[in-house]
Amino acid sequence: MSRTTFTRYVALGDSLTEGLCDPAPGAPDAYLGWADRLAGILDGDARLAGASLEFANLAVRGRRIADVVDGQIPHALDLAPDLVSVMVGGNDLMSPAADPDALASRLEGGIRRLRDAGTTVLLANIFDPQFAFFLKPFRGRAAVFNANIWSIARDQRATVLDVWGVREFRDPAMWASDRVHLSARGHRLLASHAAHALGIPYAEIGGPEAAAAPAAETAGPPDSVPLRTWLRVYAIPWVARRVRHVSTGDGMGPKLPVPRRVGGQH
Repeated sequence: MSRTTFTRYVALGDSLTEGLCDPAPGAPDAYLGWADRLAGILDGDARLAGASLEFANLAVRGRRIADVVDGQIPHALDLAPDLVSVMVGGNDLMSPAADPDALASRLEGGIRRLRDAGTTVLLANIFDPQFAFFLKPFRGRAAVFNANIWSIARDQRATVLDVWGVREFRDPAMWASDRVHLSARGHRLLASHAAHALGIPYAEIGGPEAAAAPAAETAGPPDSVPLRTWLRVYAIPWVARRVRHVSTGDGMGPKLPVPRRVGGQH
């Protein structure tokens, strides 16, 4: 794709884009994440062109496609960004009756609104769930959803962030101990692939740490946590929340609802 210098970036999605399991340096209980790291990369690129970047992160853990289309996209449009990233769908696809075609159709309506406003859209597909035994049953519907993502991107002239095709994400070290969210290493890798998808040569702006100072790694790769511990700490509470139709993000707002200069963030 042709090279563009962005000056206002808004990230949309769920816990992956909020940055869970990527601790922010010097900020207890706060998270960085791939989108924040990408913002640092984009700011570095903008500064090479004599500009700077403003960034907002509207993602909230537990959110679904309906939340992004009905809430986050209108909020993003009010902020008049020139770049929006959209990574969502994992929470929807884990529902027993999930219809990947219908979900993709709902998402396309939101992507169309962004594109009609002249916004560049970085649209992520879904990770290949074969890396975790408990997610493998969802692999077929994830593949169908991803096929739709490519079609949406073609029809709406969006750029795809193809996470399904990144072989490095098969490495357990890329995942946090809960086996669902990325580790700090995983977030840095995803930020680098997002930069490349946008046509930014990563080495040109100093590599992963251009986005932020190195964050402490999470407790370790998934296989460092005994299965019994993982079931007690992560899996059983997650199932209980799904049964009760509650989310850890209920009542939460976005961590960065108003665009800020990236140079003042990190």
